Amino acid sequence: MGNANAFEVAQKQFDQCADILNLESSVRAMLRVPMREFHVWLPVRMDDGFVRVFQGFRVQYNDSRGPTKGGIRFHPDETIDTVRALAAWMTWKCALLDLPLGGAKGGVICNPKEMSLGELERLSREYVRAVYQFIGPDKDIPAPDVYTTPQIMTWMMDEYSKVSGKNQFGVITGKPIGLGGSAGRGDATARGGMYTIREAANVLGIDLSKATVAVQGFGNAGSHAARLCEEMFGCKVVAVSDSQGGICDEKCLDLEAVCECKLNTLSVVNLPNATRISNEEVLGLEVDILIPAALENVITEKNAPDIKAKIVAELANGPTTPEADDILYKNGVHVIPDFLCNAGGVTVSYFEMVQNAYMYFWDEKEVHASLEKKMTAAYHSVLKTSQEYKLNMRQAAYVHAVKRVVEAMKSRGWV
Repeated sequence: MGNANAFEVAQKQFDQCADILNLESSVRAMLRVPMREFHVWLPVRMDDGFVRVFQGFRVQYNDSRGPTKGGIRFHPDETIDTVRALAAWMTWKCALLDLPLGGAKGGVICNPKEMSLGELERLSREYVRAVYQFIGPDKDIPAPDVYTTPQIMTWMMDEYSKVSGKNQFGVITGKPIGLGGSAGRGDATARGGMYTIREAANVLGIDLSKATVAVQGFGNAGSHAARLCEEMFGCKVVAVSDSQGGICDEKCLDLEAVCECKLNTLSVVNLPNATRISNEEVLGLEVDILIPAALENVITEKNAPDIKAKIVAELANGPTTPEADDILYKNGVHVIPDFLCNAGGVTVSYFEMVQNAYMYFWDEKEVHASLEKKMTAAYHSVLKTSQEYKLNMRQAAYVHAVKRVVEAMKSRGWV
């Protein structure tokens, strides 16, 4: 997950914002750390009959604006500091999009690629039993994240419903449509990012129909982003990568073939006749738009000077370190920061919560229109702050988000 400690990065970003806003020491102290966190150990009987104990986390960072919201990751390299950082970023993300929610995140240290469906189900249900009393539709609403799926969300929702003795579809978002899920949730993170890319291209005078794109991280968000860049704007996707490495074609990759290759061989690098490159090389390609869509800390002070893209659209959480931010800003690279660019996922998750609450569901067209309105407004509010105060886009996004959280805390008498 990168060499830098993700939570230290999140704290450093917050400290910069606190200095800009001249926040009082008591407010800084409360917002530099989570309000509460839970460490749980999960005994799971594996297919070989032996019981294995997994470690899990749930961090609720701040709930001044509403119940907390955030995904659950299943990842072999998960750490509590990564979960803390992601919960902090979720807090700012929800505030930036003006959602009535706070920020949370969860994780389990495991390798789902090496587990059977039965083992994953038992782990998912055990996690819910361990955190049951701390989550709920009015407390904390989990969602899918890295290596968790709508099926895993369904098991978790079902287990929570069993323990509570009634159907509780609203406890989890990212569910299948037939079980309280929302239309448009599958590609919501990527689609939300597309709206911000469109607005940024308009501001910078970039013709998207002629633009070139590189996607670092060809998972759920990255693969949807590549497809939507092509479908919505006519962009040429010239490079993609995953954990095994990258491929490129300066003319244009055949995305259908790339997706089929990823599905069948589990990596894009096995695409026949494609030019193989490293993940690092993908970041440095001469393209109009670079979309980091993998994990944290991939753009650092070491490689930031080599980035030639005009727009860096951060679909991943925390892909850029603070030191790299300064370099990109000085070099005139327009960064759409993570908790703005990838906020489409939590926004449509919020729409799913609303639909669950009044048991009436929207069609995909309505979801897309509502998402577009939210993302476009958020982008321009951040851009305006960036231009007025001569801040980089991330600092401007922080100023907007942190202000809203501080106002809520003060109104409630917490500080």
